Amino acid sequence: MKRTLTLCLLGLVLSASAVWSQANKTSGTEQAVAALEQQWLQSQKTNNPDLLAPLLADNFVDTSSDGKVTGKAETLAMVKSMKWTSAEYNDLKVSVFGDTAIATGGFKGKATDASGKPLTMDERWTDTWVNMPNGKWQCVASQATPVKM
Repeated sequence: MKRTLTLCLLGLVLSASAVWSQANKTSGTEQAVAALEQQWLQSQKTNNPDLLAPLLADNFVDTSSDGKVTGKAETLAMVKSMKWTSAEYNDLKVSVFGDTAIATGGFKGKATDASGKPLTMDERWTDTWVNMPNGKWQCVASQATPVKM
């Protein structure tokens, strides 16, 4: 009877430890992906696409708020051509599903495009991040929707 009770208690302790460990891992992943999102924002604030390039997977796909679909090279070229005077996130949230994380938030910014045309953006966005075989998190897809009020 004592042995059975001891084994049951040991099983409970191990189960609780595994749950706690997974919760901490998820929390750490959420923080890591949120930091990568902040690096993306910093690339806009400083007009520096070199900060963004390593965050995007080679097969990255972006669907912009006007419906245009681009890959990594086109996205980086567009980012390089724009000059941001303001860029801010709000309501950043990250949810983790194994080796995938979904980041969502709001974006407000002002910029000029390659032709010097002023742009004002108010969008909600969703980014899909994957933990790659090399252990680095990279964004594989991004989508933005204009906020209309």
